[in-house]
Amino acid sequence: MGHASRRISQLAASPTLAISAKAKSLAAAGRDVLNLSAGEPDFNTPEFIRRAACEALERGATRYTPADGTAELKQAIADKLKRENGLGYEADQIIATTGAKQALFNAALAALDPGDEVLIPAPYWVSYPAQAQLASAEPVFIPCPAEQGFKLTPEALEKAITPKSRMLVINSPGNPSGAVYTREELQALGAVLDKHKDLLVVSDDIYEHLIYNPDKPFANIAMAVPSLRERTLVVNGVSKAYAMTGWRLGYAAGPAWLVGAMKKLQSQSTSNPATASQAGAIAALTGDQGCVAEMRAAFQDRRDRFVAGINRVPGLSCTPPDGAFYAFVDCRDAIAAKKLDNDLAFAEWLLDGPELAAVPGSAFGLEGFMRFSYACGQDTLDAAVKRLEQALA
Repeated sequence: MGHASRRISQLAASPTLAISAKAKSLAAAGRDVLNLSAGEPDFNTPEFIRRAACEALERGATRYTPADGTAELKQAIADKLKRENGLGYEADQIIATTGAKQALFNAALAALDPGDEVLIPAPYWVSYPAQAQLASAEPVFIPCPAEQGFKLTPEALEKAITPKSRMLVINSPGNPSGAVYTREELQALGAVLDKHKDLLVVSDDIYEHLIYNPDKPFANIAMAVPSLRERTLVVNGVSKAYAMTGWRLGYAAGPAWLVGAMKKLQSQSTSNPATASQAGAIAALTGDQGCVAEMRAAFQDRRDRFVAGINRVPGLSCTPPDGAFYAFVDCRDAIAAKKLDNDLAFAEWLLDGPELAAVPGSAFGLEGFMRFSYACGQDTLDAAVKRLEQALA
């Protein structure tokens, strides 16, 4: 009998994809499942972006490009980072990837050795620890409970750093919590990081444009702490802001040695991101940004209405998230009231009873919570609140 490698055998499958797959199979069997598990905007990609990709195909943009992306795309990325973030990068400091997930994966394999530690604030996006493990590194989780706004404190960071610490991952706005770090909070973390010169920082900015509190404008740690720029990798992409999840186009910018290593890895694995997707991304980054503002306003309306609804349901509570498009709901009272063992059992109960798909908090390293995505339509969200009210009355 064949068997998978130890590297793959120790890896957990993505819980978000597993829940989403089960919800889809129940729906295919005729069940009326409301799927609030996937982090995917329900909007179509804006028309001017789709048109740019079609026109590129008609012009014959169907061949290989350089492994790290076309010169035009890398220039569009550099211009975006300068214009919106005040960060200057040369061409050899930028790479385009098949989704932001590949940029993060490449960074892990390019920078980590066996035994290195990756510091991951919890709750965390499910793929961070898996990518560390694939690089034979050790994920080290730093608890960031609701009382801290799901954010890393300088004290907790200092306590977690050891001589083996090699990388810190910061995700703001965060998945699953929607937490947004202020510039001042990042500067406080920077004061700790300044003392530990060997620690790389990966800043996952994929939800950058989905911030709802004007008092907390976006900043990443490279913007807030200039002394950290030469050891920070900024990761972003077009999937969430421009409703381009299926286009698989991400990018990263950072120190030339790290980006060069990521490019070498990419040249031996996937090679370049899809040529048509690169053309679409150029249009997204250089075109009218009104579409982003429109989608953000719709997400904010959904957030306000959904979170207000959740807070009416007995046993559930949620602080309105400052960013992204997830409500990270405290379900501990509801779990106890239903005499269930944990949030995994609660997720099963939600699927089998009120027929709702959401992802348990333990998948993100924080038990007793559920992540509901409000990237689906308003009708779905209203129906979900109604079912929760009936099921938990």
